[in-house]
Amino acid sequence: MSNSSATELSDKSDKSSKSSTGLSEKGLKAGSVGLLGAVVIGISCIAPAYTLTAALGPTVSVVGVHLPAIFLVGFIPMLLVAFGYRELNNAMPDSGTSFTWASRAFGPWIGWMGGWGLIAATIIVLSNLAAVAVDFFYLMLAQIFANPELGELSKNLPLNIATTFVFIALACWISYRGMETTKSFQYILVAFQLLVLGWFAVSAFIHVSSGTAFDATAITADWFNPFAVSSFSDFAAGVSLSIFIYWGWDVTLTMNEEAKNPEKTPGRAATLTVVIIVAIYLVVALATLSFAGIGDTGLGAGNPENQASIFAVLAGPVMGPFAILMSLAILSSSAASLQSTFVSPGRTLLAMGHYRALPKSFGRISPSYKSPSVATIASAIAAAGFYALTRIISENALWDTITALGMMICFYYGITALACVWFFRKRWLRSARDFFFAFLFPLLGGVILLVMFVKTAVDSMDPSYGSGSEIAGLGLVFILGIGVILLGAVLMLVMYLRKPEFFRGQVLKVGSAD
Repeated sequence: MSNSSATELSDKSDKSSKSSTGLSEKGLKAGSVGLLGAVVIGISCIAPAYTLTAALGPTVSVVGVHLPAIFLVGFIPMLLVAFGYRELNNAMPDSGTSFTWASRAFGPWIGWMGGWGLIAATIIVLSNLAAVAVDFFYLMLAQIFANPELGELSKNLPLNIATTFVFIALACWISYRGMETTKSFQYILVAFQLLVLGWFAVSAFIHVSSGTAFDATAITADWFNPFAVSSFSDFAAGVSLSIFIYWGWDVTLTMNEEAKNPEKTPGRAATLTVVIIVAIYLVVALATLSFAGIGDTGLGAGNPENQASIFAVLAGPVMGPFAILMSLAILSSSAASLQSTFVSPGRTLLAMGHYRALPKSFGRISPSYKSPSVATIASAIAAAGFYALTRIISENALWDTITALGMMICFYYGITALACVWFFRKRWLRSARDFFFAFLFPLLGGVILLVMFVKTAVDSMDPSYGSGSEIAGLGLVFILGIGVILLGAVLMLVMYLRKPEFFRGQVLKVGSAD
């Protein structure tokens, strides 16, 4: 048999297999993303410069010098879950990822909620990323023109909301133009922020070695010991924060229908992305702690006044006249992540529309760019609306919703990891590889994240959790986190009444790997 004939038969067999399970292609541009492009977009979505400046301070305030240990502990469930995602992608490359895989493993109801968890989390983060980009945009203008009043413009509510809408619209436009435009945009911005983070770390270590650091602190092995954290509550809070800072690597999987070698490339990209990010985080965390210490005064990393943006405080003392590069890096990080984060909700909404779990219009593809059209625009409108609503009501509501993200992330990651375990249940004992990668690793990762979900939900019922806001004695973080999940359940019931065929198992077939 000729090679071309064999390929044709293989393609026909693959399409027949997809048809029997309900899976099908959606018209996205195949072969447009390679391994490097997927890793760059994954790193961009995590946004290391933005994430570190926002997360270092709060995490240090909880766990002190044990920040590296907590980063490593938070990395473990992410890696374990990534293995599960990789196995599911190998078997069922589909842009719906959590939604599609959980539907195939557990049925349409759990699958729909898994998809909702991903969509809700990414929509909320889109609004937050746009807000951060706007803040640093005006800060950059203030630094360039040596006019502090320009930096204060971000506090003008109407101007802030209008500028945020512009950032969201620009990111939506780039995403709408497809993966080729997205990759070109991301290569430049990701390279720049990684260069500046490396510059910051090297400069901080030079200050420490030359005796010019604010509070030079020697690195010890104890910093890497998670058991040295003072209490389990502090440990859990630290891990919850560290899980948030790794979140976003799964964007590499939502591009699987557009990837070169879709069964292998997305899973490899996810694993590589997580490993690269943990290395970046550890280097920058060690540099920050070594230079500033954990004191709660002055430049100390434990100072509450520094926690909103640790790099905005330390960039000047560490990098001198080049501090403006850090502002530009955080601006580029949040802007790049704002754009790349559109990939996930756009493709999940596309899949849900395609499989009739949402209105059919969400399944439309742009004929020119072969990208989700209605789904991408809908994500932008939802993010803009969410930002305007929460910012007008209360800035606390906006930031508490970001804190509640940890619950949603643990929720849908946990569901997806356990979907891997259950979908491959017939293979558990087939080989050592199947036992570890299709059973044990995703099981441990899923259980850890679901335990963290329950723990965070219980802790956040306390009004002192987050901003300290409450309603009827319940913490606002709990109300927002559980409220968003319950909103998804309500929308699911509405869709069941309008389009019941998906929920009756007539579209995606529940099954398992042979």
